[in-house]
Amino acid sequence: MCRAPHPGPPLLFDELRRLFSISAMAAQLSEVDTLVQRILEAGDIESLDHTAIPRIRTPERLAVFSVRAARLRQLAALGNPIAGYLRLMAVLADAQQAVMTGFKAQPPSADSIASAQQHSMPLIPALSGVRDPAWHDVLLQLVDKVQAAGPLTPPLEALFVRLRTLDIAALEAQADAIFAQRFDEVDPASAPFIMAALQVVWTDLAADIDKREVPYIETLGLCPVCGSHPVASTVRVGGAYDNYRYLQCGLCATEWHMVRSKCSNCDSTKGIAYHAVGAQDADEATREADSRNAALKAESCDECHTYRKIGIQSKDYDFEPFADDLASLTLDLLMGAEGYLRASPHPWLWPEQTGTAAESSGEFD
Repeated sequence: MCRAPHPGPPLLFDELRRLFSISAMAAQLSEVDTLVQRILEAGDIESLDHTAIPRIRTPERLAVFSVRAARLRQLAALGNPIAGYLRLMAVLADAQQAVMTGFKAQPPSADSIASAQQHSMPLIPALSGVRDPAWHDVLLQLVDKVQAAGPLTPPLEALFVRLRTLDIAALEAQADAIFAQRFDEVDPASAPFIMAALQVVWTDLAADIDKREVPYIETLGLCPVCGSHPVASTVRVGGAYDNYRYLQCGLCATEWHMVRSKCSNCDSTKGIAYHAVGAQDADEATREADSRNAALKAESCDECHTYRKIGIQSKDYDFEPFADDLASLTLDLLMGAEGYLRASPHPWLWPEQTGTAAESSGEFD
């Protein structure tokens, strides 16, 4: 089943400029271009014995958010056009790790696990509407820790005041809209922090599950643990996971195997291409070499006209899907220019809908 794509990142910039300092990207776009590598057939990948491939990688409770924070800081230090936002999100990821250290979510019951297995449904579905209310307190703890980490801009201070005063009904309504991707109902300024609190809860649950209990679900491109969309994928190195592609859930950080040369949005194996950022004025041989050697690419599908990013860990061992996807807006813009839409939004970067911009203004350096 093909999931409807979301409208993409360009509408985000007004909101980001209100809250955080963003360098002009127009100059950079004049210096880069996308490099395309065509994959015509699924080939030998489809014929592998998939019973020998580990299907699930659960998140590492003691490191999942701290690794993400470190990668965000590393990417921010490379002159990224949204470096200020990446540094802020690194602080948020550190806060997630600190909160999760002393947090324990209520696990699913044996009956709910059995029901999910019987009906081939996600084990802990985000869209069920049933959530551990502890996430409200997690949100407040995250806000407190981010605020304690250093001075905030006035717009961010105002946002935190608003988050602290939202009643439970409003918080739950935002969570519902985020999970259902009802973009016109999502507040793009508060959504990353609300999502961060929900991530703590679901990641805690995912870290404790027995992989053998995770059902096989019908929609291969959705997380088998919580049913959420993947944020990006990684071709991993080392051990049993070596050279296999794993999608990473944007909510619970579970990773699940999906063969390469298959669209993670519509499951098609037709018209799959890989795009990388390179110098526009380079000769064709140089561009092809850059494409082959690129650690980060966008995997596009001509059947559903969407894309998701994919990282090659053998070319950049520190690649972290969630962080690297967030930090590569230039590739998003170039994919949009080529007529492709993101298959799903980044959980910490939501599209601003016309007429729903936040009222705050200012910069984050």
